[in-house]
Amino acid sequence: MTADPVTEPVNTPREQDPIDLLIAFEEASEAPIRAEYFEGMPVVAPQPDFDHGHMTGDLYHQLRSAGVGLAGFGMGFRTGLRKGGRDETIALAIPDFYVLRRKPTELDEAYRKAHKGWYPIDLLALAGEVTSSNHETDTGPKYRSYAAAKVPVYVLVNREDGRVYVHSEPAEDSRHPGRSHYRTTTSTELGEKVALPAPYPMLDTSVLFP
Repeated sequence: MTADPVTEPVNTPREQDPIDLLIAFEEASEAPIRAEYFEGMPVVAPQPDFDHGHMTGDLYHQLRSAGVGLAGFGMGFRTGLRKGGRDETIALAIPDFYVLRRKPTELDEAYRKAHKGWYPIDLLALAGEVTSSNHETDTGPKYRSYAAAKVPVYVLVNREDGRVYVHSEPAEDSRHPGRSHYRTTTSTELGEKVALPAPYPMLDTSVLFP
């Protein structure tokens, strides 16, 4: 979910899980929201504009139409890291669209229940984001967080510069997640056909403009 996000650094006590912080954000909001969390910052996104929703929906539809049955949207994913014998939450992401590695198992559903609605990040085979005005969230914290979680493919439709970036081959840094990156990146002008790594189909971004 990446439409005009509002970010704010938060110094939270070690005992407070970011999941509980986001729940507090949601409960305090008068309007329905679902927040994310990256690199120590909650990210609260208002409702997306028409173009954002149109592009996201069309990309999801292209994947499903090409037979990618585990393409989806709307689910949230948690990245955890073992520190001092504890499993700490370091990122909470809701991609605009995604492809799962597998249908969630009983263990995945138990994980979701234990973590208050968030699935394990290792379910993700591909994460996709469509930017809005604050595109730095997708090109910075989200990029590094997906790489740190070893999400194999990250597709970024950057409306700011009119290009589509396909990142693959994550290089995670377990000691310093903020240094994680993708080894391979391709860049295609928005409006052209975008090649994804096998086994995914070509995406036609010319149809993203209504």
